[in-house]
Amino acid sequence: MNNSTGCHQFKSISRLLVVLVALVFFGMTYLTSPATAATNNDKTSSDKSSALVSVVPSSKTTSIFNPAKVYLGITPTGWSNSDDTTIDLDPPIRFEQIMSEMALSGFKGSQTSPKFPQDIDVLKRELKLRKLTISEPWVGTEFTLGKNDESLAEFNKQLQFMKQIGGSKSIVVAELGGAVHQKPVAPLPNKPKFTDKQWEDLAAGLNKLGSIAKEQGMQISYHPHIGTGVEDFADIDRLMSTTNPKYVNLLLDTGHLYYGGVDPLEVTKKYSDRIKHVHLKNIRQPVLDESIKNGWDFLYSIKQGIFTVPGDTKEGAIDFEPILNELAKAKYEGWLIVEAEQDPNKTNPLENAILARSYLHDVTGL
Repeated sequence: MNNSTGCHQFKSISRLLVVLVALVFFGMTYLTSPATAATNNDKTSSDKSSALVSVVPSSKTTSIFNPAKVYLGITPTGWSNSDDTTIDLDPPIRFEQIMSEMALSGFKGSQTSPKFPQDIDVLKRELKLRKLTISEPWVGTEFTLGKNDESLAEFNKQLQFMKQIGGSKSIVVAELGGAVHQKPVAPLPNKPKFTDKQWEDLAAGLNKLGSIAKEQGMQISYHPHIGTGVEDFADIDRLMSTTNPKYVNLLLDTGHLYYGGVDPLEVTKKYSDRIKHVHLKNIRQPVLDESIKNGWDFLYSIKQGIFTVPGDTKEGAIDFEPILNELAKAKYEGWLIVEAEQDPNKTNPLENAILARSYLHDVTGL
């Protein structure tokens, strides 16, 4: 290669670098997040300089929700799974990457995760760095097994954690007495069936937790979950009728409902006044059909790709637009959390997060 050719190539590379730097600067300047950051009191920040860089472009679209009272989050389960640690990359995805990609996608909150720092000060620092907060903790109770003290202790632990971390007043609760979702059995035919006494114990326990939460300025939302004793529409009806609406709210999880043969839109219409927390999870119908036909267990179904994100119109079976419109009509306030447990070896977590965030922006204006 002569000097003239080398000089020409050097100039070409230099021009390319200049273009790349310009593109990066343009992205940092103009692609800001349309979502609204939540402070410790679930109120929006008026400091425009705090807007995060986001790959989802901003828009003047009018939101169907009150943007000061509805927040968008995403769970870490699209990157790695806390129930089955083999659902991860090798080497495992670091928590710093998970948090950063959440923020980059334009989300403002996340569930807790075993991967996240366990030291509260370190966790708060890492979240603050990315303008994120914790949207909710998970509390698994066992009131139907008579483990009232243990259930109360775990609840109080998570309540104090949320008061320390700030950013949300939601606590997600699910009864795990006899649950099979982490066992190697088909979840639908093997779900626990509570006796009348167990239903009474569950209602009493949840009312107590809800009362404690309310006194502390918090609230609980019950999560009907595949492989547990509260799974289908009849279970939800019974739970709602036996618990005090002042203390016990409902979490709408579109994916778990659909998985269990329940229409999430019908649940939304019937219990819109009690829905205080939402998980937006899509279903791949062919995988669900195979799961039921072959008796796959819950975690194996996840590995096979049973879940996907809202906005996946190619493979997803759930139509989210009427559900979100129904929530908006009921003046829903709280978190809309994208939750789609997936295997990062088979699908790209960041790509899915961007897809979901863009879709929610298009549908809701948030």
